[in-house]
Amino acid sequence: MSQVTARLPDEVVSALDRAAHALHRSRADIIRQAIEAYIEDFDDLSIAIQRLRDPADETIDWQEAKRALLAED
Repeated sequence: MSQVTARLPDEVVSALDRAAHALHRSRADIIRQAIEAYIEDFDDLSIAIQRLRDPADETIDWQEAKRALLAED
């Protein structure tokens, strides 16, 4: 496993320490989990943006979708 060093503002380190204490985890565990969640969200967002930019992907008009959704009641 690789090790990474980062500089954080004192307020962030204090919040990190409070979270680690409350969760009975180490700083490293909290940071690792936060980065993993961020990367997962980033990957999901990247895929969504690629799909939105794909001209071959079918799209529908918002007003049409709204009418269709409201008509299903």
